[in-house]
Amino acid sequence: MKGYKIIYVFDALCSWCYGFSPVIKTLFETYQDKFEFEVISGGMILGDRAGPIGEVASYINSSYKNIESTTGIKFGKAFLTHLEKGAMRFSSEKPAIALSVFKSFQPERAVVFAHDLQQSIYFDGKDPNHNELYRYLAVNFGIDPDEFEKKLMFEEYHNAAYYDFALAKQLQVESYPAVLLQESESKFYLLAKGYTDFETLGLRITNILEEITSKTK
Repeated sequence: MKGYKIIYVFDALCSWCYGFSPVIKTLFETYQDKFEFEVISGGMILGDRAGPIGEVASYINSSYKNIESTTGIKFGKAFLTHLEKGAMRFSSEKPAIALSVFKSFQPERAVVFAHDLQQSIYFDGKDPNHNELYRYLAVNFGIDPDEFEKKLMFEEYHNAAYYDFALAKQLQVESYPAVLLQESESKFYLLAKGYTDFETLGLRITNILEEITSKTK
């Protein structure tokens, strides 16, 4: 089954993706020996949509308690303070570049990086625009923080992030989180569109594999 791939399309600034992050991490820990995993940044907040967190504060304030009750995740006091002040800039670009940089070091652990990145933003209240966040994460993964920070400036990883954004559109992902199982170059199965619990994901994987097996008999 290592020929099959599980693709996780998320955005670092997607609050429902934060709620889903423990689920996708558990899925990775459970199935990493059976499937290759890939993480793609969706590019949810770019261009004119990027700006102070205060511009989306009303949405997050109205939804975060629902996310907590549905998923069991908690939004940290430090993040909620940023939300109240409204000044922290929200843009998907830099965290997506950071994911591309991380994949140049440890692509097989991208799911864990995505989880820890969102934990740092939504619980610890770290600013996704500041290099200090990515230096902190680099150290946690045993990566030279100076090397990681230097790569954040390389055009190669900026381009890789925007390639991810285009790939998410090509996969017809319009909302996050989304999880797909890739059977072949042109055959994909949708495992999750929006928050989905681990048990449901596991059942869907089993059903899809049974469907694939039945076609090859």
